[in-house]
Amino acid sequence: MAQIEIQDLSFTYPNASRPSLQNVELSIEKGEYVVLCGHSGSGKTTLLRHLKTVLAPYGKRSGRILLDGTDLSKTDGKRQATAVGFVMQDPDDQIVTDKVWHELAFGLESIGCDQKTMRLRVAEMASYFGIQSWFHRDVSVLSGGQKQLLNLASVMAMQPEVLILDEPTSQLDPIAASDFLNTVRKINLELGTTILITEHRLEDVYPVADRVVVMEQGKILVNGDPRTVGQQLFHRHKELFSTLPTPTRVFYGVQGKGSCPLTVREGRSWLTDSFRSSPPKVTEPK
Repeated sequence: MAQIEIQDLSFTYPNASRPSLQNVELSIEKGEYVVLCGHSGSGKTTLLRHLKTVLAPYGKRSGRILLDGTDLSKTDGKRQATAVGFVMQDPDDQIVTDKVWHELAFGLESIGCDQKTMRLRVAEMASYFGIQSWFHRDVSVLSGGQKQLLNLASVMAMQPEVLILDEPTSQLDPIAASDFLNTVRKINLELGTTILITEHRLEDVYPVADRVVVMEQGKILVNGDPRTVGQQLFHRHKELFSTLPTPTRVFYGVQGKGSCPLTVREGRSWLTDSFRSSPPKVTEPK
């Protein structure tokens, strides 16, 4: 049984000329790392927000979303709060307290967690995310990267089974973004948390994804492993293909043979092997 099952989901915002989601069908297995991508306005954020009832937008909706086989609309708030974590684009939109330690504890307080368990989880998250040195700081003095890391730690203190991230690095500089995404990958590998992420920095998330889901105009165009998705976009959707990581674009652009590289390291190895097996011809000047 899939951990998340989206069945024929359609949604239209009030007074909108067309649906934002159209007959979306998607299954996500426990422990998967799934990247959701597509152009702005393709429906990515709308879809993600439907996976958390308190964040779901207002409008006309049809279809069902199941969490561990239970309709999400019939799942109580506490179960959703603990099972599904959500990290937003802007760090400041999610922070609700003035101290780092209180922010870590806020979610646990909200669900009535006992003090002993709360202290233990807060200490564990502070250690796991390496934020002990600013544990007692005011949130207002933190950088954007620190705030987003605090948001992530606060969500993980709830021990969610599914972690949803909606372009979490859009407000971060490249170094902070890379560190943040490496931490998300660590959570997936070490804790087994299911990851569903939208991210414009595809070079960092595309190669490590178990599955890539591409959306356009509220529909799912392609759904598969990164190499399969790259191949299908190259042949059928050239405009979307241009958003993929450089090694993948170069491989198909020169009609490469063998396994498509996903990272710069794989691309370098592929180039070396390609030149070794078929060295370029050198024309002597006349």
